[in-house]
Amino acid sequence: MTLWRSLFVAASLLTAPVSFAHAQAPQTVKAKNVVLLHGAWADGSSWSEVIPILQASGLHVTAVQNPLSSLADSVEATRRALAEQDGPTVLVAHSWGGTVISQVGTDPKVTGLVYIAARAPDANEDFVALSKQFPTGPARAGVVERDGYTKLSEDAFLKYFANGVKPEQAKALYAVQWPTAASIFAGRTTEAAWHSKPSWYAVSKNDYTINPDFERFLAKRMNATTVELDAGHLSLVSHPKEVANLILDAAGYPRS
Repeated sequence: MTLWRSLFVAASLLTAPVSFAHAQAPQTVKAKNVVLLHGAWADGSSWSEVIPILQASGLHVTAVQNPLSSLADSVEATRRALAEQDGPTVLVAHSWGGTVISQVGTDPKVTGLVYIAARAPDANEDFVALSKQFPTGPARAGVVERDGYTKLSEDAFLKYFANGVKPEQAKALYAVQWPTAASIFAGRTTEAAWHSKPSWYAVSKNDYTINPDFERFLAKRMNATTVELDAGHLSLVSHPKEVANLILDAAGYPRS
Protein backbone atom coordinates (compact mmCIF):
# COMPACT_ATOMS: atom_id res chain seq x y z
CA MET A 1 0.00 0.00 0.00
CA THR A 2 1.42 3.40 -0.93
CA LEU A 3 2.04 6.04 1.68
CA TRP A 4 -0.73 8.37 0.43
CA ARG A 5 -3.25 5.52 0.46
CA SER A 6 -2.26 4.52 4.01
CA LEU A 7 -2.78 8.09 5.17
CA PHE A 8 -6.15 8.29 3.41
CA VAL A 9 -7.42 5.08 5.06
CA ALA A 10 -6.25 6.24 8.49
CA ALA A 11 -7.96 9.62 8.07
CA SER A 12 -11.17 7.93 6.90
CA LEU A 13 -11.27 5.76 9.99
CA LEU A 14 -10.81 8.77 12.24
CA THR A 15 -13.60 10.79 10.60
CA ALA A 16 -16.12 8.01 9.91
CA PRO A 17 -19.49 8.72 11.54
CA VAL A 18 -20.55 6.42 14.38
CA SER A 19 -24.18 5.27 14.65
CA PHE A 20 -25.06 4.63 18.27
CA ALA A 21 -28.62 3.67 17.32
CA HIS A 22 -27.23 0.35 16.19
CA ALA A 23 -24.54 0.08 18.85
CA GLN A 24 -24.08 -3.22 20.61
CA ALA A 25 -26.40 -3.48 23.60
CA PRO A 26 -24.64 -2.82 26.92
CA GLN A 27 -24.13 -5.66 29.36
CA THR A 28 -27.16 -5.63 31.63
CA VAL A 29 -27.56 -6.53 35.28
CA LYS A 30 -30.86 -8.28 35.95
CA ALA A 31 -33.06 -5.93 37.92
CA LYS A 32 -35.83 -6.67 40.41
CA ASN A 33 -37.49 -3.29 40.27
CA VAL A 34 -38.48 -0.51 37.90
CA VAL A 35 -39.12 3.07 39.04
CA LEU A 36 -41.04 5.20 36.55
CA LEU A 37 -40.99 9.00 36.49
CA HIS A 38 -43.43 11.10 34.48
CA GLY A 39 -42.61 14.46 32.97
CA ALA A 40 -44.16 17.91 32.83
CA TRP A 41 -47.90 18.40 32.30
CA ALA A 42 -48.63 14.80 33.31
CA ASP A 43 -49.03 12.55 36.34
CA GLY A 44 -48.26 8.94 37.23
CA SER A 45 -51.30 7.67 35.32
CA SER A 46 -49.42 8.30 32.08
CA TRP A 47 -47.63 4.98 32.77
CA SER A 48 -50.86 2.99 33.18
CA GLU A 49 -50.49 1.19 29.84
CA VAL A 50 -46.86 0.20 30.49
CA ILE A 51 -47.13 -0.93 34.12
CA PRO A 52 -49.20 -4.13 33.57
CA ILE A 53 -46.75 -5.36 30.92
CA LEU A 54 -43.79 -4.94 33.28
CA GLN A 55 -45.66 -6.54 36.18
CA ALA A 56 -46.66 -9.51 34.04
CA SER A 57 -42.94 -10.09 33.41
CA GLY A 58 -42.29 -10.34 37.15
CA LEU A 59 -40.90 -6.88 37.85
CA HIS A 60 -41.82 -4.82 40.90
CA VAL A 61 -42.98 -1.45 39.56
CA THR A 62 -43.28 1.94 41.27
CA ALA A 63 -44.58 5.07 39.54
CA VAL A 64 -43.44 8.25 41.26
CA GLN A 65 -45.97 11.06 41.60
CA ASN A 66 -43.53 13.72 40.47
CA PRO A 67 -44.40 17.01 42.24
CA LEU A 68 -43.06 19.19 39.39
CA SER A 69 -42.65 22.08 41.84
CA SER A 70 -38.85 22.24 41.57
CA LEU A 71 -35.95 20.08 40.45
CA ALA A 72 -34.99 19.56 44.11
CA ASP A 73 -38.52 18.42 45.03
CA SER A 74 -38.66 16.00 42.11
CA VAL A 75 -35.23 14.60 42.95
CA GLU A 76 -36.27 14.10 46.58
CA ALA A 77 -39.50 12.30 45.61
CA THR A 78 -37.58 9.98 43.29
CA ARG A 79 -34.92 9.25 45.89
CA ARG A 80 -37.64 8.33 48.39
CA ALA A 81 -39.11 5.86 45.90
CA LEU A 82 -35.67 4.46 45.13
CA ALA A 83 -34.92 3.99 48.84
CA GLU A 84 -37.94 1.70 49.11
CA GLN A 85 -36.60 -0.71 46.46
CA ASP A 86 -34.98 -3.87 47.76
CA GLY A 87 -32.45 -4.54 45.03
CA PRO A 88 -31.22 -3.68 41.54
CA THR A 89 -33.48 -1.08 39.95
CA VAL A 90 -33.96 0.42 36.50
CA LEU A 91 -34.89 4.11 36.46
CA VAL A 92 -37.17 5.19 33.63
CA ALA A 93 -38.26 8.70 32.72
CA HIS A 94 -40.43 10.44 30.20
CA SER A 95 -39.82 13.98 28.95
CA TRP A 96 -38.64 16.41 31.67
CA GLY A 97 -38.32 13.46 34.07
CA GLY A 98 -35.08 12.61 32.26
CA THR A 99 -33.51 15.56 34.07
CA VAL A 100 -34.33 13.92 37.39
CA ILE A 101 -33.03 10.43 36.63
CA SER A 102 -29.83 11.95 35.27
CA GLN A 103 -29.31 13.36 38.78
CA VAL A 104 -30.61 10.42 40.86
CA GLY A 105 -29.26 7.61 38.69
CA THR A 106 -25.82 7.58 40.31
CA ASP A 107 -27.39 5.72 43.26
CA PRO A 108 -25.73 2.28 43.67
CA LYS A 109 -29.10 0.51 43.36
CA VAL A 110 -29.57 1.82 39.81
CA THR A 111 -28.42 -0.63 37.15
CA GLY A 112 -29.70 1.20 34.08
CA LEU A 113 -31.43 4.33 32.81
CA VAL A 114 -34.22 4.44 30.23
CA TYR A 115 -35.20 7.70 28.57
CA ILE A 116 -38.53 7.92 26.75
CA ALA A 117 -38.55 11.03 24.53
CA ALA A 118 -36.75 12.60 27.45
CA ARG A 119 -34.31 15.28 28.42
CA ALA A 120 -30.82 14.08 29.31
CA PRO A 121 -28.72 16.99 30.55
CA ASP A 122 -25.04 16.86 31.34
CA ALA A 123 -23.89 18.04 34.77
CA ASN A 124 -24.32 21.81 35.23
CA GLU A 125 -25.42 22.17 31.62
CA ASP A 126 -27.59 25.04 30.41
CA PHE A 127 -30.11 22.70 28.83
CA VAL A 128 -32.39 25.51 27.66
CA ALA A 129 -29.54 26.99 25.62
CA LEU A 130 -28.68 23.56 24.23
CA SER A 131 -32.26 22.92 23.16
CA LYS A 132 -32.32 26.18 21.21
CA GLN A 133 -29.92 24.62 18.71
CA PHE A 134 -32.95 22.68 17.43
CA PRO A 135 -36.35 23.93 16.20
CA THR A 136 -38.94 24.40 18.96
CA GLY A 137 -41.94 22.07 18.84
CA PRO A 138 -45.39 23.62 18.38
CA ALA A 139 -46.58 22.33 21.76
CA ARG A 140 -44.52 25.04 23.48
CA ALA A 141 -46.71 27.75 21.97
CA GLY A 142 -49.60 26.37 24.04
CA VAL A 143 -47.91 26.84 27.42
CA VAL A 144 -50.04 29.00 29.71
CA GLU A 145 -48.46 30.38 32.90
CA ARG A 146 -50.26 31.49 36.04
CA ASP A 147 -48.74 32.25 39.45
CA GLY A 148 -45.43 30.70 38.41
CA TYR A 149 -46.98 27.41 37.26
CA THR A 150 -47.64 26.26 33.72
CA LYS A 151 -50.17 24.11 31.93
CA LEU A 152 -50.76 23.31 28.28
CA SER A 153 -53.86 24.67 26.64
CA GLU A 154 -56.38 22.03 25.63
CA ASP A 155 -55.76 22.66 21.94
CA ALA A 156 -51.98 22.29 22.28
CA PHE A 157 -52.28 19.28 24.56
CA LEU A 158 -54.56 17.33 22.23
CA LYS A 159 -52.94 18.34 18.92
CA TYR A 160 -49.24 18.41 19.80
CA PHE A 161 -48.54 16.85 23.20
CA ALA A 162 -50.82 13.82 22.80
CA ASN A 163 -50.73 13.44 19.03
CA GLY A 164 -51.12 9.77 18.12
CA VAL A 165 -53.04 8.98 21.32
CA LYS A 166 -56.69 7.90 21.07
CA PRO A 167 -58.90 11.00 21.49
CA GLU A 168 -60.67 9.71 24.59
CA GLN A 169 -57.34 8.87 26.25
CA ALA A 170 -55.87 12.23 25.28
CA LYS A 171 -58.81 14.08 26.83
CA ALA A 172 -58.49 12.09 30.07
CA LEU A 173 -54.77 12.86 30.24
CA TYR A 174 -55.50 16.54 29.63
CA ALA A 175 -57.92 16.49 32.56
CA VAL A 176 -55.28 15.14 34.97
CA GLN A 177 -52.27 17.12 33.73
CA TRP A 178 -50.25 18.32 36.72
CA PRO A 179 -49.30 22.01 37.03
CA THR A 180 -45.60 22.41 36.34
CA ALA A 181 -43.44 25.16 37.85
CA ALA A 182 -42.08 27.39 35.13
CA SER A 183 -38.72 27.46 36.92
CA ILE A 184 -37.97 23.74 36.59
CA PHE A 185 -37.01 23.91 32.93
CA ALA A 186 -33.93 26.02 33.71
CA GLY A 187 -32.89 23.82 36.65
CA ARG A 188 -29.40 22.35 36.38
CA THR A 189 -28.26 18.97 37.62
CA THR A 190 -24.97 18.39 39.42
CA GLU A 191 -24.70 14.82 38.13
CA ALA A 192 -25.14 13.09 34.78
CA ALA A 193 -25.64 9.43 35.63
CA TRP A 194 -25.63 8.38 31.99
CA HIS A 195 -21.85 8.84 31.97
CA SER A 196 -21.48 5.86 34.31
CA LYS A 197 -24.68 3.79 33.89
CA PRO A 198 -25.91 1.87 30.81
CA SER A 199 -28.60 3.87 29.04
CA TRP A 200 -31.48 3.22 26.65
CA TYR A 201 -33.45 5.79 24.66
CA ALA A 202 -36.76 5.74 22.78
CA VAL A 203 -36.95 8.49 20.16
CA SER A 204 -40.44 9.63 19.15
CA LYS A 205 -40.24 10.30 15.42
CA ASN A 206 -43.45 12.38 15.38
CA ASP A 207 -42.74 14.38 18.54
CA TYR A 208 -44.12 17.95 18.54
CA THR A 209 -42.94 18.72 22.08
CA ILE A 210 -39.23 17.81 21.96
CA ASN A 211 -37.64 17.93 18.53
CA PRO A 212 -36.90 14.35 17.36
CA ASP A 213 -33.46 15.38 16.09
CA PHE A 214 -32.70 16.76 19.54
CA GLU A 215 -33.72 13.40 21.01
CA ARG A 216 -31.39 11.65 18.57
CA PHE A 217 -28.57 14.01 19.55
CA LEU A 218 -29.09 13.25 23.25
CA ALA A 219 -29.25 9.50 22.65
CA LYS A 220 -26.08 9.54 20.58
CA ARG A 221 -24.25 11.74 23.10
CA MET A 222 -24.88 9.24 25.90
CA ASN A 223 -24.14 6.27 23.61
CA ALA A 224 -27.59 4.88 24.46
CA THR A 225 -29.08 1.76 22.95
CA THR A 226 -31.72 3.49 20.86
CA VAL A 227 -35.04 2.65 19.25
CA GLU A 228 -37.14 4.95 17.09
CA LEU A 229 -40.92 4.78 17.41
CA ASP A 230 -43.58 6.03 14.99
CA ALA A 231 -45.11 7.97 17.85
CA GLY A 232 -45.74 11.43 19.22
CA HIS A 233 -44.42 12.67 22.54
CA LEU A 234 -46.62 10.31 24.60
CA SER A 235 -45.21 7.08 23.19
CA LEU A 236 -45.67 5.47 26.61
CA VAL A 237 -49.43 5.79 26.00
CA SER A 238 -49.68 5.18 22.27
CA HIS A 239 -46.95 2.50 22.03
CA PRO A 240 -46.84 0.88 25.49
CA LYS A 241 -45.60 -2.52 24.31
CA GLU A 242 -42.60 -1.06 22.51
CA VAL A 243 -41.76 1.16 25.48
CA ALA A 244 -42.19 -1.74 27.91
CA ASN A 245 -39.94 -3.94 25.79
CA LEU A 246 -37.15 -1.36 25.90
CA ILE A 247 -37.48 -1.27 29.70
CA LEU A 248 -37.43 -5.08 29.83
CA ASP A 249 -34.22 -5.00 27.77
CA ALA A 250 -32.67 -2.67 30.32
CA ALA A 251 -33.84 -4.87 33.20
CA GLY A 252 -32.44 -8.03 31.63
CA TYR A 253 -35.85 -9.66 31.05
CA PRO A 254 -37.29 -11.29 27.91
CA ARG A 255 -39.48 -9.06 25.78
CA SER A 256 -43.22 -9.44 26.09
